[in-house]
Amino acid sequence: MERVPDGLFIGGAWRPATDEKRLPVFDPATGEIVKQIADASPADGKAALDAAVEAFPAWAATPPRERAELLRRAFDLLQERKEDFALLMTIEMGKPLAEARGEVAYGGEFLRWFSEETARVQGRYGPNPEGTGRMIVSQHPVGPCYLITPWNFPLAMATRKVAPALAAGCTVVIKPAALTPLTTLYFAKVLEDAGLPAGVVNVITTTQTGAVSEPIIRDPRLRKLSFTGSTPVGQALLKQAADGVLRTSMELGGNAPFVIFEDADLDKAVDGAIAAKFRNIGQACTAANRFIVHRSVADAFAQRVTERVQGFAIGRGTEDGVTIGPLIDDRAVAKAAQLVGDAVQRGATVRTGGNAIDGPGTFYEPTVITDVQPGSEILREEIFGPVLAIVPFDTEDEAVRLANDTEYGLVSYVFTDNLARGQRMIERLETGMMGLNMGVVSNAAAPFGGWKMSGLGREGGAEGIHEYLQTKYTLTANPYG
Repeated sequence: MERVPDGLFIGGAWRPATDEKRLPVFDPATGEIVKQIADASPADGKAALDAAVEAFPAWAATPPRERAELLRRAFDLLQERKEDFALLMTIEMGKPLAEARGEVAYGGEFLRWFSEETARVQGRYGPNPEGTGRMIVSQHPVGPCYLITPWNFPLAMATRKVAPALAAGCTVVIKPAALTPLTTLYFAKVLEDAGLPAGVVNVITTTQTGAVSEPIIRDPRLRKLSFTGSTPVGQALLKQAADGVLRTSMELGGNAPFVIFEDADLDKAVDGAIAAKFRNIGQACTAANRFIVHRSVADAFAQRVTERVQGFAIGRGTEDGVTIGPLIDDRAVAKAAQLVGDAVQRGATVRTGGNAIDGPGTFYEPTVITDVQPGSEILREEIFGPVLAIVPFDTEDEAVRLANDTEYGLVSYVFTDNLARGQRMIERLETGMMGLNMGVVSNAAAPFGGWKMSGLGREGGAEGIHEYLQTKYTLTANPYG
């Protein structure tokens, strides 16, 4: 913890909050305070934006190769400090250490990927159809950006936003979640050590989210807003961004269906289900929420996943062999308990789990419930916890209807050995991403994002850098007269 800064990072310097307030960060496995850090005020938010605005012209003019080399140096430093990052995330967020190491690898890939994309921003040149001139289409950095990240993947969500912004030539103010800010502060230290110019990245940590964020968003100098979090908060931010006609990227809530057909390889389906549901203790927007299983294999699938879940080890993520850590706070535990209670009241059966675990810490038993009835809240609301809910179906059309019966459309999972059926599911399921016989889809080289109420824009892949670029068209006179 000593190596993690406790101040705000503004204009290339670490400094306290202007009102000297402090923000306590807790270990959800013990309830103990692990560090106290600066709690930014609205004045600090303005100072951070001032720094990003001042640094923007020089950073935008920095040659792409230089920006690329800085991102690559940051990637290399992250690998050198990977154990520090993994332990830090386990302590402040609760995920098992093995999963935290996986996040370091995943988060680092955004630095490496966008270091490679930096020099690949392209335009085009050619005659207009009339032959009277030449068209030049060029790409330019959109400007200073405000990046708001969630608590559940504190490194990967920061690198997934910061890396493409810097690659494109933008400067940023990043606000991590108050529940897990330490990883972002340590990441900023990595960028500083990699030689980042002052003001290109600024970090503000705060408990006054609305009071700090709204003036930044409404400032006419800001040109881009990127947010990952709940749909209601995203909707409110979009309303604020509308007045300034800001470019926006919104990665919002999910309600992922996990469809298992009668011809699926059940061993692979169970492995995929465990990965899709229980990774990050179920606290992921990509977590499978509704397991829609063909009636002929529903009992066999339920039995197999129940056996696997009963073998999970619950505890603090730093302990050897632990596979299920704590939920992030008391509210998360209460929500899981409420959703399971509602489903049971409507006729569902608890196969295993179904209870909160007495403290210290905020733990909830990994749970499997079957025969979930239509109208149950657990089919409508994002669980964000270690609860696997099974709904049977009889026909392909019914499976599609159940899967699409949600306002969300982030990701879906389908398990079938029928190639034609798999292709039909790609066409019919209303989600921005899909895992076909796969339980994990996230990859730095792929465009991450959803349809419907799950958001706007894409992060990662060749598409990711274009979220931070704007297009300019220039017509020049015909050089031949």
